[in-house]
Amino acid sequence: MRKTIGLFAGVITGALVGSVTALLLTPYSGSEIRERLQSGIQHLIEEGKRAAAAQRADMEAQLDAFKRGTPIVLETTPEEPPA
Repeated sequence: MRKTIGLFAGVITGALVGSVTALLLTPYSGSEIRERLQSGIQHLIEEGKRAAAAQRADMEAQLDAFKRGTPIVLETTPEEPPA
């Protein structure tokens, strides 16, 4: 339990120190930083929505194939032989 509390305390302390350092050393003004963060977050949200839609379409296709009784082929990466 003490290790967990210590870990969280370290993470919080590191986040605070990193945030303060970033604010003090950033070459941009506050409004410009907010705009950059907002556009970056919007980009990530849109990218996530596209990935979710693609995954949903793939899963729906697999479900339809399963309902029809046709075999489905899952993409796999070839395993490398042990060294």
